[in-house]
Amino acid sequence: MRTRKILLGHGSGGRMTQELVNSVFKKTWANPYLDQMLDGAILEVGSQRIAMTTDSFVITPLFFPGGDIGKLSVYGTVNDLVACGARPLYVSAGLIIEEGFGVEELEKIAASMSKAALEAGVQLVTGDTKVVEKGKADGIFINTTGIGIIRTEVDYRPDRIKPGDAVIVTGKVGEHGLAVLAQREGLSFSTPVTSDCQPLHRVGELLARYGQEVRCMRDPTRGGVATVLNELAQQSGTGFIVREEDIPLDPVVQGACEMLGLDALYLANEGKMVVVVAKDAAQAIVEDLRQLPESRDSAVIGYVKDEVPGLVLLETELGAHRILNMLESDQLPRIC
Repeated sequence: MRTRKILLGHGSGGRMTQELVNSVFKKTWANPYLDQMLDGAILEVGSQRIAMTTDSFVITPLFFPGGDIGKLSVYGTVNDLVACGARPLYVSAGLIIEEGFGVEELEKIAASMSKAALEAGVQLVTGDTKVVEKGKADGIFINTTGIGIIRTEVDYRPDRIKPGDAVIVTGKVGEHGLAVLAQREGLSFSTPVTSDCQPLHRVGELLARYGQEVRCMRDPTRGGVATVLNELAQQSGTGFIVREEDIPLDPVVQGACEMLGLDALYLANEGKMVVVVAKDAAQAIVEDLRQLPESRDSAVIGYVKDEVPGLVLLETELGAHRILNMLESDQLPRIC
């Protein structure tokens, strides 16, 4: 590691996070399950494959347009399971609460989690509560673990990605990151920006019907679409070319990014998937995805190329190409 101190950038989901994971955790915890480096662990229990994922939520503010930390914690866990090809079933929740936190706020968060679990078809089955002294936390932090069953016909791994495959994104990018930024900084736009925080279990069910035509799937949360594609390029040994004009983007998000000097491809999403599929099946998959309200803006945004292994290139509207690097630090810390 380039520094011997933990910085906020180490929580970005980008290059600094990858550096931390590889240099501290991966080398000391190495085992066949962890080494896959997926959105969760793929485990074998008898003849059954299950997915297990864990996540922690430290977002600020706790309530934002389109969601709150409770809703986010359930949906974020469900979507990680979906990205593993699993049917989400159970979620646990560990709450670290700061002394002095309001009971009314806690009740709202608990109710939001319950409603989100019902919507996503999962059950909150166990949990833990700890209280720390005032000033030792920022209101409330939530840690979750999710478990789901992986369908027999599903196998989502980066090493299944092949040259020629198509890259799909299931909706407009950057909405969550911009919504939280606007709430945090008191920004207002002509049309309010709302987080895309939503469960994607129905997207997972739809994609499972395509079996081996779906190669791999990731949810582009911290670090956004660009960072996820860089991770997949490194893990698969292939490269990607993404067309700027094909990326679904809300005009308000686009305008705000231009004004603020941000790139929507690096902004967090909490209700989208990046899906790599066989080229011949791409159009049919997109048409099916567009029938679901949560993926109605799905689009093919690029293709896998073996000529640029390990790289992600953006083809601009002028026909030029530029490298989309992995997010280095953090555009906006504590986004989830």
